[in-house]
Amino acid sequence: MYSASEIIFSTLKECLVSLYGNLDEKLIQIQPTRKEFEGNFTLVVFPLLKLSKQSPEETARQIGEKLIEQKSIVEKYNVIKGFLNITLTSDFWRQQLLKISETPRFGFAQPESSGKHIMIEFSSPNTNKPLHLGHIRNNLLGFGISRILAAAGHKVTKVNLVNDRGIHICKSMLAWEKFGNGETPETSGIKGDKLVGNYYVRFDLEYKKQVKELIKYGMSEEEAKEKAPILEEAREMLRRWENKDPHIMQLWETMNRWVYEGFDTTYQRLGIEFDKIYYESQTYLLGREIVMEGLSKGILEKDPDGSVWIDLTADNLDRKLLLRKDGTSVYMTQDLGTAVQRFTEFNIDEHIYVVGNEQNYHFQALKLILKRLGYSWADNIYHLSYGMVELPSGKMKSREGTVVDADDLLDQMEETAYTMSQESGKLEGLDSKTMDEIYRTIALGALKYFILRVDPKKNMLFNPEESIDFNGNTGPFIQYAHARIQSILRKVQTLDAEPRLSGYVFNEKEIRLIQLIESFPLMLNDAATQHSPAIIANYLYELAKEFNQYYHEYQILKESDTECRNSRLLLIKTIAQTIKNAAWLLGIEVPDRM
Repeated sequence: MYSASEIIFSTLKECLVSLYGNLDEKLIQIQPTRKEFEGNFTLVVFPLLKLSKQSPEETARQIGEKLIEQKSIVEKYNVIKGFLNITLTSDFWRQQLLKISETPRFGFAQPESSGKHIMIEFSSPNTNKPLHLGHIRNNLLGFGISRILAAAGHKVTKVNLVNDRGIHICKSMLAWEKFGNGETPETSGIKGDKLVGNYYVRFDLEYKKQVKELIKYGMSEEEAKEKAPILEEAREMLRRWENKDPHIMQLWETMNRWVYEGFDTTYQRLGIEFDKIYYESQTYLLGREIVMEGLSKGILEKDPDGSVWIDLTADNLDRKLLLRKDGTSVYMTQDLGTAVQRFTEFNIDEHIYVVGNEQNYHFQALKLILKRLGYSWADNIYHLSYGMVELPSGKMKSREGTVVDADDLLDQMEETAYTMSQESGKLEGLDSKTMDEIYRTIALGALKYFILRVDPKKNMLFNPEESIDFNGNTGPFIQYAHARIQSILRKVQTLDAEPRLSGYVFNEKEIRLIQLIESFPLMLNDAATQHSPAIIANYLYELAKEFNQYYHEYQILKESDTECRNSRLLLIKTIAQTIKNAAWLLGIEVPDRM
């Protein structure tokens, strides 16, 4: 179906051509009318003055009269300076509502209809620590934009690159060897990723202790940090890993298995899934081959110490290390290999990396290096750069053990949902199993919405208690709007009523709601274009807020006029379906009872 904005654009174009002859479509600037003014759509008249040769007010009046004369969908107009506010007929909005109500997935494009294949990499955890709050924002952004782009008609492949090699992994392994005494997730009762993370923290404590000792005996701080014995041991372990030392490989495989089992549990709790998982331990080898090939072609350069670099100073960056002097790889090495592998394997049109803004430089360099190496598709790489997430208590640091583990946060959210639901009394009368599921749904909805409502580019402060409030701009507020509508619709079965249109003429508030529902496809398109789930999140809040105001101002089930009641029932049923569809894009469930 055509949206109201598309229809009014076409209508205006026809009238303007009739008045002024052929014109550039860019001159037709329309937008939803602001709440404080009467009307549904506003035409900005100023760009048309060179055609009308008249004042803004006279031009707007002339266009308004032509609309009334030619088009039955326009009921009236008003002029505010250089703006023409257009009101469409109630019958037009009734027909739009009817079409939407008959389209359960209204706003969603046909699967893969764009012909464009987009790969999205997100999560990308290290196997030396559990997922934490920062990872949660990454995962929710990646999963949300994946659903949004798929709903916009693109083929989407969701991938995860597990950083399972490197010095940071060896730090956990070495600390476990030195201090672990054979401890396992089974013997300790600690989740595998959490256990390995504990040894990453233990390494850092020992490292700092050694640095302090070396400084005490006359070494500079910089030299002490470089020559601490435990760091040298970790570097040697990395070299042994790259040389496939059997003992190191077995330890690495064992500890990684613990972490993967822990990750899978957290992903399942978050409702996150991937189409394919890559491992850095496999992709870095291709990266080394690409680097060596670039070196042989003279694109890259080798320093006297054996390290391999690329000079990006001509592009206002600096020299970028691609292989260390001992031949070991860096992050850029494996990213080169991974990118080449993915574009070759999937023939993708675009690759989106969901990675924090501290890696902005890295992705600038990645694209430039790939272009220098001759890969024309490098321009199709997009870095979805997002800001950091902090708690009221401040920044988090993994090596110091001050991060908030994802599982601990999820537990806290569920406990808070339980407490606040008990206080509100909204779940009285339900069995314990149903209530537990609703607590989980509320907790996840609160977490996901609070994080996704913020523009990805911005840093954010996450407050668990604020996020789960049933009032205000929160997930539970939106979920409750849906549950409230479902409660009304359940009662319909006991009355001589049904959600259907009749001869009832919708009032201004109801038309505002229909117009808001009808704008959902535009919101979806904007979210896909701007790679921003926040657009959908804020649209959801606006729709839920408008419904709640309507619910408090107007009778629905108790309305004595049958035609009015049935039309209002269809309206709120369509609102509920739109809330459900929009929430699904964000990975948020909306329960029927709360």
